[in-house]
Amino acid sequence: MTGLKDTLKADRDAARRAHDTLALSTLGMALTALQLEEVSGEVARELSDDEVLAVLTREVAKRRDSASAYTAGNRQELADKELAEAALLQAYLPAGLTEAEVDALVAEEVAAAAAALGAPPTIRNMGQVVKAVNARVKGRAEGAVVAAKVKAALA
Repeated sequence: MTGLKDTLKADRDAARRAHDTLALSTLGMALTALQLEEVSGEVARELSDDEVLAVLTREVAKRRDSASAYTAGNRQELADKELAEAALLQAYLPAGLTEAEVDALVAEEVAAAAAALGAPPTIRNMGQVVKAVNARVKGRAEGAVVAAKVKAALA
């Protein structure tokens, strides 16, 4: 078992002992999502910490999407619950990158692509640059933000 998954299980058990229903249900849902990811595919496997982070990032995104849908539907109490769950799960994720850090990574990858191509990259090379930046970001910035910054840099 990975260290992060062990931490989640230990925190779920602590929440159970403390009768913290929000943390208990949120961590239980996160562990269930991890278990589903482990058994999906051809063969059951153990997730690495990077894969656990990817699943947790996906869960946080789901909670934020649900919160915005609840807010649009005038269900603020449900939106607040989803945001509280997202904040609880966010504590297990690495700190996000600042705008300046993402800009610096984009500039480095655009320069690397220009060196590899022998000419400045165009919008047609956007996929390659986004892929390279996302590999370096590893979930510390949203993909849409990265794509928008790469598109702006290539335009």
